[in-house]
Amino acid sequence: MNPNNREQPTVCLRQLHHDFGSGEFSKRVLYDINFDLMPGEITVMTGPSGSGKTTLLTLIGALRSVQKGSVRILGQELKGLSHRQRIEVRRNIGFIFQLHNLFDALSGFQNVMMGLELHANKRKEKHQLVTQMLTELGLSHRMHAKPQAMSGGERQRVAIARALVSCPRLVLADEPTAALDQDRGRQVVKLLQRLAQEHRASVIMVTHDQRIIDVADRIVNLVDGHPVSNIVVQESLMICEFLMQCPVFTSLSPGMLTAMADRMTREQYPDGSIIFHQGDAGDKFYIIRQGAVNILVDDGISTRVLATRTEGSLFGEAALLTGNPRNATVQAIGEVTLYSLGHDDFQTTLDANETLKAQVIRMFFQRQ
Repeated sequence: MNPNNREQPTVCLRQLHHDFGSGEFSKRVLYDINFDLMPGEITVMTGPSGSGKTTLLTLIGALRSVQKGSVRILGQELKGLSHRQRIEVRRNIGFIFQLHNLFDALSGFQNVMMGLELHANKRKEKHQLVTQMLTELGLSHRMHAKPQAMSGGERQRVAIARALVSCPRLVLADEPTAALDQDRGRQVVKLLQRLAQEHRASVIMVTHDQRIIDVADRIVNLVDGHPVSNIVVQESLMICEFLMQCPVFTSLSPGMLTAMADRMTREQYPDGSIIFHQGDAGDKFYIIRQGAVNILVDDGISTRVLATRTEGSLFGEAALLTGNPRNATVQAIGEVTLYSLGHDDFQTTLDANETLKAQVIRMFFQRQ
């Protein structure tokens, strides 16, 4: 694929910090947030109450000014934008907040029509879009009722319809299923999935609802404003599958495997590059995501190829577990993509779970 034709992130956050108050009364609420959200992806944001989730959502939605760091939405840097410029950015964003913010004097139909006011559709098309959206959310019989006459769940669905009727390129949802039963919540999630899949929209959803977390392409967990984890779900599943194929990790539970996969990072190496040398300290182990590597051994007279490892293979764990120097050199064959886990992260994962630590150490030494 030509790199110039690759899709650009809908959301790109780099070293984002945010404070409430100023001077001696300043309190930091977000610390060093970094992640990308690509078109068609759904990110689920979790974390305890007060961890900064809603603040982060309002920064991404151009509802607050960016203080420190970078927030790029649909290619537009938000830092330094005027109030009017931020309004222009928000035209491409659909907002679903816990407070429905419906207009009491307008019917459900009219409230949803407000979501199309800034768009150039013909009036007949707008009516069709609004009717279709409300029908899909089970509100065909409540279109002309006003918010005061609706239940909390009905008002929530009207707010969702208003946010999605224009097929925005970015949807920001704060607990969108909180007031809905299981069937209605699933209905909303399917609608968000279809918007992502068919229209390449990106969705960020703050939720504590475990019933819908399975739709996530990425899970970001915030605790006290710190990003504790940032899991790309398909990547994590793939790493777990690779780990399960390795004798060292075959009997680990899914939770143990996921804890390890969560801490792994992606690295890329060009053809012929050395990933590590024989005699180096064992500071990481690796899984081959794409490509192949040669395992080279120098006996003091010549260097020979001991083995070749391909996609899914794991290497480098021996030195990491024993603390001994590397017993071979590893060289990339063609362009190689690896997942790696450093010594400190590996040790943190082990120390966090004594069962995992005991199993890994026992299985490794049984293999020797």
